[in-house]
Order: sequence, then structure tokens, then C-alpha cells
Amino acid sequence: MSRFEFDAIGTSWEIDTPTPLCHQTRRQILELVERFDRIYSRFRDDSLITKIAEAEHGGTFVFPAGAAQMFDLYDRLHKITGGGLDPLVGRDLELLGYDRRYSLVPQPAEVSTYASKRTSWGSDVFRQGSTLITRSSLLIDLGAVGKGHLVDLISGVLGVRGLEDFVVDGSGDMLHRGEAALGVGLEHPFDPTKVVGVAHLRDASLCASAVNRRKWGDNLHHILHARTGRPVKDVVATWVVAKDAATADGLATALFVVPASRLEPSFDFSFVPMFADGRAEVSDNFDGEAFT
Repeated sequence: MSRFEFDAIGTSWEIDTPTPLCHQTRRQILELVERFDRIYSRFRDDSLITKIAEAEHGGTFVFPAGAAQMFDLYDRLHKITGGGLDPLVGRDLELLGYDRRYSLVPQPAEVSTYASKRTSWGSDVFRQGSTLITRSSLLIDLGAVGKGHLVDLISGVLGVRGLEDFVVDGSGDMLHRGEAALGVGLEHPFDPTKVVGVAHLRDASLCASAVNRRKWGDNLHHILHARTGRPVKDVVATWVVAKDAATADGLATALFVVPASRLEPSFDFSFVPMFADGRAEVSDNFDGEAFT
């Protein structure tokens, strides 16, 4: 297998293919991730997300047509989790220190003030397909679904190029295409040299999320319960297998705020959440095993 490595949206990526990708395909992928970052990143001064955050009186913001699918998924997850998963959690993250400048310095007084006026995807954003309409400045964070969506977009480029056997791996969010199953270790959330299980991935997506990926200060990390604006405590890591990476990514985050039983009636997926006490729950349809 040949490997194409690059950095995108703040992390490292790998694409494995039977033969090396041609220069044109590599360039197309890099241009795609640059466009994606320029539109969806809350860490860039020139992104569309930042324009929304700086629009004091709101406005109408047109995203690429493909964004509608991602927003549809957010609509579903926001409703099913009772607002526990919400892309407007960006302001909470910023006040806790995970801001555009990566200050990692919480602002306790502002956190307390914002708690009484927290905004919601369900009531403060109006949507018409891929167009968002706002009435005030809102800080959107698409981390729960965005990276998985980008994995799907890159996989789409490879599919159009005629590739049928490949792996796109965006540091924990991956999509596999091909006949032969791929063994994927489930990284221990507190010791990256160990695994707590293995998944047998075949022609599907696997997304993982863990509280140790971005951690700072006094028990602060990037996975928040949107209704409280505080980091989750009971769940420390999740792994989800689904047909596409955006869905797997969103569900991996949703499992931090609701049990799998709330999600299973609406989505086709398998899962392994790991809890703070070391327990792991393995769905009956999970192709693999957990060692804990």
C-alpha cells in the first residue's frame, strides 16, 4: 500500500491506496481541505464561521450545497439528544479557553454570565437548506460532525477517480473501502501505547472520540454537554461504526450525552462507549471485541 500524508484542520491525515495517488488527485484533495477549512473553521479569521461570529445583528450566510446534509444530521442529533449535542457550543468552548488563539485560559465570570443566555441550534438558527439565517452573533463549532464530513468528501474524490480500495484516516475518523477487512485498534483514552479492543472494519466508517484528545486546565476538555456548557464526566471515549464518516462522527459525540438506546431507533450503527469507571459497553452488532 502507498500512503499520502498531509495536515488538515489542525490534525494529521493519511490516505492508503494500493498504488500512489497521482499529482492531480493529491492537489485536488489538498485544495478541497483548504476550501473546507476556509469555510468551516472557527479558528480562522477569514472563515465563514468567523463572519457569523462577528455579525453582531446576524445575517444570511450561504454555505456550499453539501453543507445541507451535514446540517440535516445536526438537526436530528440535536433533537434526539434534547439539545445535548449542539453546534452552538462554540461559545462555551471559547469561554473555557478553547478559543481561536488557543489561550486555554478559562473565563469563569463570563462562563457564569453566559449560562443564563445560552443560545441553541434549535431556536437561534434558521435554516433553508445550506443557508443559515441568524439574528445575532453566534459561534458555531462543527467539531462533532465536521471532520467526518471531510473524510466523506475526500473519499468521494477518490471514488470519482475510480479507486475502490482505500483508507482515509483523519486521526481517529476513518473510512474504509474494499473487500478485505481492516483491523483497527481502539486506542486507550489515557495511554496511546495501549488498545482496549479491536474493530474489524470493512467498507464502512469508524470514528472515535475521547476526552484526552484536547485536555487542559482543571479537568477541562473539548467534549461538552451543550445544555450545561460543561465537559462531560461519565463517558471518557467512544467508538462508532456506520456507513459514512459524518454519521459515525456525530454519533460518537452523541454517545457522550445520551445512552445508545436513544440513538438506535434512528440510526444504523454499532458502538463501544468506555466509561469513567473503566467499563465498556459493546453493541451486539459490533464486529470486533473490547478487552476491558
